[in-house]
Amino acid sequence: MLRAERRQPIRTRIEHGEPSKGTARSGRAAVRPCPREVPTTRRLLAEIVGTAALVFVAVGGDAMARLAPGLMVGALIYAIGDVSGAHLNPVVTAAFTLKRLFPLGLVLPYWAAQLAGATLAALGVRVLFGGAVAAGISTPQVAPAVAVSLEAILTALLVLVILGTADRARIVGPNAALAVAATISLCGLIALPIDGASMNPARSISPALVAGRLEDVWIYVIGPFIGAVAAVGVATALHGLHDEDAKSEEAAQGSADGGRHA
Repeated sequence: MLRAERRQPIRTRIEHGEPSKGTARSGRAAVRPCPREVPTTRRLLAEIVGTAALVFVAVGGDAMARLAPGLMVGALIYAIGDVSGAHLNPVVTAAFTLKRLFPLGLVLPYWAAQLAGATLAALGVRVLFGGAVAAGISTPQVAPAVAVSLEAILTALLVLVILGTADRARIVGPNAALAVAATISLCGLIALPIDGASMNPARSISPALVAGRLEDVWIYVIGPFIGAVAAVGVATALHGLHDEDAKSEEAAQGSADGGRHA
């Protein structure tokens, strides 16, 4: 009877997620409750709204507001990261998928939502400012090969920061938004006059589509995807896959219980 009474608190602690001394010594973590699943429609709506806000600021601001896209992304990570992961960029979705942190079945819906949001934003700029939307088109001021290489490098840096903060979500927490915003802003300061510092195919495709100037779009699709793949390789070498880490998955997918940077 006495032994049963002594064991009861241990079972109670385990049931509430607190590891007992035995589990601590064995190195086995207590089972965490699974976060509530976010409906796919809410995820896609968040990506539409978020990408629309980002592209509206990036295209509408033109070269006079080099810091605007980064600041907008940082704010959106705080605002909608818990719903969709706040990708806002097709290459970020691809990178999370290659890192095994994001379900393959949601890749095409996310890409469609991001392109839809970006196109809505570009149309909004066209309605408000007319032909001025053309000023927001990503245009290289250097040879195409140089522009592709630059976009690949900038995107690799950005995605490496995004994946790194996701891999270390337990430590970094909400500060991930600041790291991502700072990276985008710094890349803009460096390369915006050279090639537009897009790092985001949706951001470049949408104003070019609305303005009917698609001749340079391929640069801003190929370059960022090359950079994203390279970043996945570097991040995996540095941090491992983390494909079974709940916090890393929440960072990539969002969660109704806290999400990307909770």
